[in-house]
Amino acid sequence: MTARTPTDSFCFICLHIHLTMSNPKGMITVLYFAAASTTTGATSEEVPLPHDGLKLSELVELLVSRHPNTDLGPILNTSRWSVDCEMVDDPETVLLKGGEEVGVICPVSGG
Repeated sequence: MTARTPTDSFCFICLHIHLTMSNPKGMITVLYFAAASTTTGATSEEVPLPHDGLKLSELVELLVSRHPNTDLGPILNTSRWSVDCEMVDDPETVLLKGGEEVGVICPVSGG
């Protein structure tokens, strides 16, 4: 039997949410975990995109504008991203067109 990793659990959560939520084109689902969830008061939200899409690297500014007067900016600037349950190495290279599920993966501590 293969040991499960935290990544396995994360992908299972993504798959479950992806299968149970429909998302129209032009919208993305943002999943907030840990500090991002605490700061926004939400575990997920539907976010409309511009008609020509949005680079993942530009999503920080959009999300911060949707949650003014919070500490979301610094949290997002230290977080990693996933798109459709795949970790993203370079947010500059990913164009969100709609229908994607974007996870905000905050740094955590512990053992």
